[in-house]
Formats: sequence, C-alpha cells, structure tokens
Amino acid sequence: MKLSLLLPLSLLGTLASAAPYPLVHTDSLHCRASPSTTSKIVKTYTGSADIKISCQTYGESIKGNRIWDKTSDGCYVADYYVKTGSSGFVAPQCPGGGGGGTSSNVPGPRGDDYLFRSSCGGVDPWNYYKCQCTSFVAQRINKRLGVAFTNRYKGAAWGNANTWDEAARRTGVKINSTPKPGCVAQTNAGRYGHVAWVSAVNGDTVVIEEYNWVKREGYSTRTVARSAFNYIHLTSST
Repeated sequence: MKLSLLLPLSLLGTLASAAPYPLVHTDSLHCRASPSTTSKIVKTYTGSADIKISCQTYGESIKGNRIWDKTSDGCYVADYYVKTGSSGFVAPQCPGGGGGGTSSNVPGPRGDDYLFRSSCGGVDPWNYYKCQCTSFVAQRINKRLGVAFTNRYKGAAWGNANTWDEAARRTGVKINSTPKPGCVAQTNAGRYGHVAWVSAVNGDTVVIEEYNWVKREGYSTRTVARSAFNYIHLTSST
C-alpha cells in the first residue's frame, strides 16, 4: 500500500470552501433534524438558495449519494441536491459521525461502496490517500460504525496500516486476536502493513473486504485464517 499522508488537524478544515453552494435537481429542499428523509423538517430552502455547509456526515442514500450536509442553520440536507463540485467531502466530518452506524449496517452489506473508487489520487476527508486500504477502512469506520475516525483519531498519528496497532494501544482502543464482524483486521506484514474490514467470522477463518491488495487501488474480498491479523475494535464510546 502507498505511504500515508499525515497533515495537521487544522488542515482538515481547509477542505471546506467559504463560499456558499447553489442547489441543483430541485425547486425546493427540506432541511431536516438528522440525515434522513424521515427526520423532522426544520426549514425549507427555495431552489435559488445558496447553502453554507458547516460540516458533513453520512446518512440515508439519495440517488446513490450517502453524504449529507449540515447547514449554517443547524439542519441537514442531502448532498445530492447541493452543487459542491465534488463526489466526496468538501467540509470537515461532523462531530460524532452525525447519522453514523447502527446495528443494521454493522458489518453491513458486502460490496464496493467506496466513495472514491472512480477518483483515485489525492487526499480523502479522513486524511488518507484515496484508494488505499487505510482510506477504505476509514470510510467504513465512519459510515458503518458512526465513529468520527481520521488519521489523527484521539490525537494519535495512526499513519500507515503497520502503525494502527500501536496507535490503538496508545489511545486505549481495544485490540486483540478475536475477530468480530465490523472490526478492523490489521497486520504489520509488508512495507506499510495492511488493514481490512471484517465482514464475517466462520470458525478459524474470517471474510475480509479490502482495497489495494488483490487489485491495485481496487476492491476485493478474501477468506483468510483468523490468525493472519490483529483485530481493532472501534466503537462510538472509544
């Protein structure tokens, strides 16, 4: 895997543009109390409105886009309807993961849901290079566990995959040899190590989902011996 990018936390906020964003695909847009179309409507914007984004998070999928934008009014709109010029985040992750993980999406469906699979290169919202194993797993942690994980989670430098085990121990995140669906598989093997998402556990084997291993900068699944990895257990309480 590629060397990770380690930037100061203060630079994460520069992803957001100070300019407001126009609406697209709609004549009006409801702004809701949480990132879901079933949530309470707080206010409604006209189609000519410009939206100021304070932070972004994941929520209900709208036309294949799971990103929701928290506006300066303190409510959420589906990013599909906001013309940000990007298919990814343009603002910092909302504290606490916003509409984060639930029991229904842990470990979640097996498949390539990686947001940047068509735009490899550059830096993702979690301060990792896109299409690397660390970026894919960082997205799963944020999207499915509801944990606002970044390369600087809990003030530690998580860095490349081969230092995630050390960072977990330094920050009090549970790490052991016992896999559970929805945890992170981690190994120090290779130049930069490797991390993957545990999709299922079957006796002495685990099914993992990963990026940049079998396929360069691409998605794959494997069934491997559970002894091949350490297992990092991130939760919203850690």
